[in-house]
Amino acid sequence: MKLNNIILIPTDFSEVCHNAIDHGVKIAESQKGMKVCIYHVINKDTHAYFKGVDNLNQSVQGKLQGLIDEFHLNHNVEMEYAYEDGNIFDLIYKKADEIGANFIILGTHGKKGLQYLLGSYALKVLSKAEVPTLVVQNKEYVGYKNVLFPINTFTEARQKVGIATRVAHRFDSTIHIFKEKVNDPADMSRIEIISKQIVDEFKREKVNYTIHNAEKSGDSAKQLIDFAASNSMDLVMILTEPQIGTTYFNLGPWNEKIMFNDAQIPVFCINPVEHSQVYFSL
Repeated sequence: MKLNNIILIPTDFSEVCHNAIDHGVKIAESQKGMKVCIYHVINKDTHAYFKGVDNLNQSVQGKLQGLIDEFHLNHNVEMEYAYEDGNIFDLIYKKADEIGANFIILGTHGKKGLQYLLGSYALKVLSKAEVPTLVVQNKEYVGYKNVLFPINTFTEARQKVGIATRVAHRFDSTIHIFKEKVNDPADMSRIEIISKQIVDEFKREKVNYTIHNAEKSGDSAKQLIDFAASNSMDLVMILTEPQIGTTYFNLGPWNEKIMFNDAQIPVFCINPVEHSQVYFSL
């Protein structure tokens, strides 16, 4: 898959999707040569939104172009739009592949916004993408100076290191490692080994980092978000693979708790496969 320095941002024309576009435009503006593609899938919700119009395609085009014109008033970013009929479950990741998107930004408010996408099928859809997905709610873009990086016994957490390093270098970020607390000595030893490997890589790559330990075992999602909120984290990086995990990080519900967090902190979701490291680039 060839990357083309482009961010794909699906929209259903809601306010939270508007905020997702705002995030994408500001990210692109801070990165030389990055473009934005806003994308709409025409379905029954589109027909309801444009109820009574004579030419639906023309109305969708006008709405998408209007968004581009709006953002061009204050930002110097190359933008384009795309739309097509179909099932959003099947089309978003295919569109990302087609245009060579570096990553996808999805807007959601809890389980509203793109609810047909980011509800109970969120992990299924996100896991199809070969590039990371940034999930945002209504919180405005403030940059990514402080990035929370959770570590558990899931060894593939090391696959986040390359992406975290790129984010740190591009956004002058500090990566805050947050280690899960477990009761099993073997699991704790595994976490320590993983942590050391990650720290060694951050040192080699000259990434600013800190290390924090969860205070207790269990309910790791709540601890993670509480820590993120109380320490003004700008971004949380997680893995999205729903089939692999531990009894403490139940990755299906755990991922949803993080993605739909009440603090509305943006969440960067990465599939734990080799192409996540190879293909992502800011």
